Amino acid sequence: MAVDTHTLPPRYRSPRRIGHGAMGEIYLATDETLGREVVVKVLSDRYAADETIRERFKREGLAAARLSGESGAVTVFDVGEWRGRPFLVMEHLGGGSLEDRLREGGAQPPEQVVAWLDQVAETLDSAHWHGIVHRDVKPANLLLDSRGDLHVADFGIASAAGLDSMTITGTIMGTAGYLSPEQARGERVGPESDLYALGVVAYELLSGHRPFENDSPTIEAAAHVQAPVPSIAERCEHLPPALDPVFRRALAKDPGARYGSAREFVSALREALLPAAQTTLLPPSARRATPRRTGFPARVVVPVALLLGAAAAGAAIAVVLTSSDDTAAQVRTVTGPAGTTTVQQTVTQPAPPPPPPPPPPPAATAGVDGHTLNDRGYSLQQRGDYTGALPLLQQAVRKLTGTGPADPYEGYANYNLGYTLYRLERCPEAVTYLSRAEQLEPDRHEPRQIRKRAERC
Repeated sequence: MAVDTHTLPPRYRSPRRIGHGAMGEIYLATDETLGREVVVKVLSDRYAADETIRERFKREGLAAARLSGESGAVTVFDVGEWRGRPFLVMEHLGGGSLEDRLREGGAQPPEQVVAWLDQVAETLDSAHWHGIVHRDVKPANLLLDSRGDLHVADFGIASAAGLDSMTITGTIMGTAGYLSPEQARGERVGPESDLYALGVVAYELLSGHRPFENDSPTIEAAAHVQAPVPSIAERCEHLPPALDPVFRRALAKDPGARYGSAREFVSALREALLPAAQTTLLPPSARRATPRRTGFPARVVVPVALLLGAAAAGAAIAVVLTSSDDTAAQVRTVTGPAGTTTVQQTVTQPAPPPPPPPPPPPAATAGVDGHTLNDRGYSLQQRGDYTGALPLLQQAVRKLTGTGPADPYEGYANYNLGYTLYRLERCPEAVTYLSRAEQLEPDRHEPRQIRKRAERC
């Protein structure tokens, strides 16, 4: 849609309107200076004269800019004012939104939902760590880039630490279908409100409908305050009943009864979705609890076949699927009491040499396995205690080195250690472990993103 070219500063050529939000219009334009397409949000004329709203719009730019560079947050390039109207310039991702996916296909595959939510969780937890609450988490604000990675956009009504004077108690801010009970009552909100909205998004992605969906926004907002959470398993026969308690906690009326972080919620969701499929394929001794780590969706290693040879031969062949594409067929012979048998198995090509192992563990944790050490380190990361997490993750990597793709914990531990070193500003060391995590988990985007940042710091 052609627009008046005077709407934006001359630097932004050929603007065309691509949408509108609660407070302004959204344009796609070409940044003549940098030669790239950008998204420009401009405050509407009818609001521009209101100083309170102008301040709120500027706060959006400040809150979003504080997250620029964080994994999964839409990057803000510029904040300014032109002809009396504030504007905000952001990166153009080009992959559409989760709202588009819901509109086109309804309920989405559970595995894809968990992968998307894992990315959103990392961004929201990071925002909350910076003191920023989004307040309007919904599918329309979850944008895909050309690689299919998810980004959180539009911190337009975010509240940021140090800017709470702009938060007006008694004012409802957000979208009715995703409002937490405290938002619907016009009360002051915190990170728990974003976690509630993420629960609504998850419910909608898995079922195709919001839990309290109604044609009337008023009735829907009231249901968030008063109505019990409807069973998703009863709505969708293909979804396991184990999801119901997960959503009851995620959508609890009391903010204090909800999950403590977005990652904790997604982990519970994953565990509820996957065990039914795992139980029939994995013997109990091969199953482990979902690994706790920063940014990686859990990977399940599933034996595809356990082929027993004839009793007389006394030989067994195990074929295991790994996540790597670097596989080759290897023929070997097995000699048993009944003679020699030739078998073929799929093996993984040798990976590049791993980074040198960290120092030996202290005696206090010498008998603890690498999986537990990684989980403990991750828990400290969640609380922002990177100094405390560091020795645990160093020990985890040492104990897990060499397990490779057959045990995804080696990739998780290398990423967690690299991320911790990055946050401690020990960037050259961080690059080593993040590179190793990329080798072990080539289809995950997080190690690549953090490595690139570590290489620049």
